[in-house]
Amino acid sequence: MSGLVVHSARKLDADGRSDDFWLVADGAHITTTGTGTGWRTHAGAADVTVIDGQGRWLTPGFIDLHCHGGGGHPYDDGVEEMRAALATHRAHGTTRSLVSHVANPLASLRESLGIVAELTATDPLVLGSHLEGPFLAPERRGAHDARFLRDPEPEAVEELLGAARGTLRTATIAPELPNALEAIGVLIEAGVVVGVGHTTADYAQTARAFEVGARLLTHAFNAMPGIHHRAPGPVMAAIENPEVTLELILDGLHVHPSVAALLFREAPGRVALVTDAMAAAGATDGDYRLGGLNVTVHDGLAVLSGTDTIAGSTLTQDAALRNAVTLAGVDPVAAVTALTRTPARVLGEDHRLGRLHAGYLADAVLLDHDWRVRTVVADGAVLAG
Repeated sequence: MSGLVVHSARKLDADGRSDDFWLVADGAHITTTGTGTGWRTHAGAADVTVIDGQGRWLTPGFIDLHCHGGGGHPYDDGVEEMRAALATHRAHGTTRSLVSHVANPLASLRESLGIVAELTATDPLVLGSHLEGPFLAPERRGAHDARFLRDPEPEAVEELLGAARGTLRTATIAPELPNALEAIGVLIEAGVVVGVGHTTADYAQTARAFEVGARLLTHAFNAMPGIHHRAPGPVMAAIENPEVTLELILDGLHVHPSVAALLFREAPGRVALVTDAMAAAGATDGDYRLGGLNVTVHDGLAVLSGTDTIAGSTLTQDAALRNAVTLAGVDPVAAVTALTRTPARVLGEDHRLGRLHAGYLADAVLLDHDWRVRTVVADGAVLAG
């Protein structure tokens, strides 16, 4: 096995900060960590890669629960496009990903879920699928094609679960739809984490979905009723339930930074920063496709062509971290936790992902003092930098 030593870094993870930090990895796993000069005893072997952190931030690898593409490539156009999009996000520090699927015909969704199932068998950095469509409220569909939305009938749910072959990790449902609560139960029994989203549900309906086992709020504030003093809505139901994690798109466009800061204060340790990125992330402005719909990107804002409906983001996770710290004023430990330990916990992977600690997978990101990525490591191997 090849080895890795990273030294002289400023460690930042859910456990806090530590200066002059070092870690040693043997193969895919971190074997030991420390501070000071103890790393030198591990750096002499011929097959060891040594990285000087130069006092830069060292965080765990970022995890993205919700993403549709990047680098000009969508996730729903075959495996090669999927790989190219994943490569873009990995260069920006996202070492583990779910592949999100927009609403499409069931046959297309089955095919996409099958592709991801095959990919997870060969690429350990792909954690599985997120089924965002098709079980969404037409009134809050956002950039999902209305032609392909449907109620979560048991047959359709079972069909998609079968196509994923155990790799469907999360699914979004509007809980007010017919059969939705029953579908939530079926998905949970299959090991899927259910999110509430793209919904017209009120506070009580959302709370009921959480009572029956939903544990995620899909991109909080977006494609759902907001917080009103007489109608608190889904966000308040999620804040009040300590079992629920709230996704947040922190690009400065989907949610105002002051509202993002409020969410971090009101739900500490339960905010998961996501990109919800479409193909234009890490690419240029222009015209793109998202599922069956046309998208126009101008100054980094993606909207359905000819409308003002936001169509995903052009965000990468390193930019989300930068925005959390510099725009929303979130404490760096909390911000990094929202990219690492919290999404790992959502997936039940927090025993092996999300910390710079012995026994964990050697996923790490080295960032400069402006929170820009310099080096990316996954499974103990350098991916970028």
